[in-house]
Amino acid sequence: MVKIDELDRQILSLIAADARIPFLEVARACNVSGAAIHQRIQKLNSLGVLKGSQFLIEPEKIGYETCAYIGLNLKDPASFDEVLEKLKQIPEVVECHYTTGNFDMFIKLYARNNHHLLTIIHDKLQPLGLSSSQTLISFHTAIDRQLPIADILTNEEVAE
Repeated sequence: MVKIDELDRQILSLIAADARIPFLEVARACNVSGAAIHQRIQKLNSLGVLKGSQFLIEPEKIGYETCAYIGLNLKDPASFDEVLEKLKQIPEVVECHYTTGNFDMFIKLYARNNHHLLTIIHDKLQPLGLSSSQTLISFHTAIDRQLPIADILTNEEVAE
């Protein structure tokens, strides 16, 4: 686990709320220099706490109206790595998780509509060597957020 201090927590809270906030504004809010903020953000990046910044594309706005979660069971569980590489080649697949429970893998994908979803399942997923799959269609994302920064432990709290 990466240990952070109170300044790191303040920085994370500010940039999680607005990734485009200028470093000088973060510095003023934290009462430190802009250079200190830049160094801390570089440190958080190098430690893997921050995974960069990006613009998020809203799939529905560009014609991808169907969001689906699909649990996959492989005929040969030893083929995980091979299947993963093939899943990476399917642009509609945006997440893949190794899981416990009823599935070997769990993926999230976007399709233009239900017909497109059927085509993806039939033409792209089934040939991967699945013994079974289960598809859940999401009607709406009710919660989509970052972890609450206030709940992250500081070095002092971890030591207690």
